[in-house]
Amino acid sequence: MTKPRLWFLCFLAVVAAASHALPHPPNFSPMAAVALFGAATLPGRWSALVVPIAALLLGDLLLQVTYWAGWQQHWGFYKGQWVVYACLLPSILLGFAIRSRRHFATIALATLGSSLFFFAATNFAVWAYGSGVSYPKTGAGLLLCYEAALPFLKNSLLGDGFYSLVLFGSLALAEALFPVLRTTNSKTELAYASPLAD
Repeated sequence: MTKPRLWFLCFLAVVAAASHALPHPPNFSPMAAVALFGAATLPGRWSALVVPIAALLLGDLLLQVTYWAGWQQHWGFYKGQWVVYACLLPSILLGFAIRSRRHFATIALATLGSSLFFFAATNFAVWAYGSGVSYPKTGAGLLLCYEAALPFLKNSLLGDGFYSLVLFGSLALAEALFPVLRTTNSKTELAYASPLAD
């Protein structure tokens, strides 16, 4: 992988993560998309894991600073946040799974899968551990928790779809315009299929 390409991928991940500090609807977040994008595009498994998580931590830090400054009502760090980061692992695994076959359909399916898993896992954690809201520790309580969270699912789907489109679309456009950003077919890299290809 060329250095310009690596820096460009890192730049996209950091900018998307930092945009979380802008005013946004609840659950309209770049987190799952950044994890998916990083795992699908960055070279090597360690960089594909570390860069997105570092970018997201930086985004949450920026969000916390803007909260302290009184510029918005959302905070960046909170109790139980580790659950949210742990729930990004499936997004990373899906990103690894589509590395060699990135096109619109696989990216869309991976994005949808990430959103649904994230919704199921984080709301299960809310039911199990509580997060300012307490539900009965029964099957009915779990269903009630999921039902109460349904309005937030729409924003999650929209946010994940938006950020995936921006990240993968920006990469495809940049590759088309700047040959230096294109991947090479070396033995250590997987060939790239444009997300805009058939």
